[in-house]
Amino acid sequence: MAVGRKNYLFAGSDVGGDNIADAMTLIETAKISGLDPEAYLADVLARINDHLVTQLHQLLPWNWARSIDAKRAAA
Repeated sequence: MAVGRKNYLFAGSDVGGDNIADAMTLIETAKISGLDPEAYLADVLARINDHLVTQLHQLLPWNWARSIDAKRAAA
């Protein structure tokens, strides 16, 4: 907690702190889902621009893992 508090001093603003909290939530959720957070974020960031807004739920860690498993099974 104390390390995080020191790091969050450099978020720049309340909005920066909110952005860091969102990013850390995604990273920790990926870890809990048994994913490699770096691979998850790299894939999601590469695909998010072309993804439909109504289908963003597909990019959540627990759905992303299923889609990757389905792609591997099809190959």
